[in-house]
Amino acid sequence: MRLPITSVFSIFIIGVTLTGLTVYYGGRATAIVTNYSLVDYEKKEDLQKAIREEQAMNLAGTNYYQHENPAPDSASLSHLQSIKRNTGWYRNTNGEWQYADQHKGRFWWDLIFTFILVALWLLLYMVWHYLQKNQNDQVDKLTLEKTVKELELKTIKSHINPHFIFNSLNSIRALVDENPQRARKAITELSNILRSSMQVEKMETVPLQKELDIVNDYLALEQMRFEERLRVEMCIDEDTLEQPVPPMMLQTLVENAIKHGISKHIDGGFIKIISDFKDDNHEMIVQNSGHLNGDLNENGFGIKSTEDRLRFLYLGKARFEIKNIDGDMVQSKVTMPVKW
Repeated sequence: MRLPITSVFSIFIIGVTLTGLTVYYGGRATAIVTNYSLVDYEKKEDLQKAIREEQAMNLAGTNYYQHENPAPDSASLSHLQSIKRNTGWYRNTNGEWQYADQHKGRFWWDLIFTFILVALWLLLYMVWHYLQKNQNDQVDKLTLEKTVKELELKTIKSHINPHFIFNSLNSIRALVDENPQRARKAITELSNILRSSMQVEKMETVPLQKELDIVNDYLALEQMRFEERLRVEMCIDEDTLEQPVPPMMLQTLVENAIKHGISKHIDGGFIKIISDFKDDNHEMIVQNSGHLNGDLNENGFGIKSTEDRLRFLYLGKARFEIKNIDGDMVQSKVTMPVKW
């Protein structure tokens, strides 16, 4: 989630301020700001420590040094310097204890160091801001691409249903006068198909079994129109029934087979539906009697919608092909990755 710029800037200012205080006061900023008596207490403690160290080194009474009046003994000098360095206290030339301000002479170094830390804070903020902006841009881009993909899929699906309904209603209309009872049954079957198609409209894939239910209802409607002219065979591997497939895709292939292979022949024809595994792929095949001689427009909606949907859903990992086999048969095959 992107933080407001004002919040980030406030955090940045607070961090810089605390860093400067910490550097300048040597870690005692809080104590100095909140309670001066604590500083006095620490100075007294350090004085007692200096006295103890002086006694331990047998230096009591030795004149402490200043730059112009160093102690004559070099060994004593190093010990005396150690006491001053550790506690901040030293004896002046009058033998009186005096506290040395450890921060004198460090102001400019502390200021330079603070500026370096400020620069580092600023650099870190700029890097973080750049990475955050780049990440948000990527998310926005992916969201936009997903939205475009969903709109394209919805457009494709919206073209499938009207064509399917039109053919089904024509089949029922032909039976209204000839066989009203059968027509009523067909209306029930069509209602089932429409209900199923509306349920899968919001899904990218459905189990093959659900798709076969729609195909069976569709074939039952077409069987009324073609009667014995339409012969159907199904070879379905039961292990493929739970495999996800694009909704209404198999129905589209069957519809094309009837339109281009069966309806054009007086004697009708034969349709075979196959679902099987091959290697790591799931193959969904529709074979129909007839011959592919160029009368099937590859830019027609049935073929184009199948190719487009496979490309959008499987990102190049699925494929569709239609070709002649055995001289008098046409085969449409969809190959998709297996989902275990």
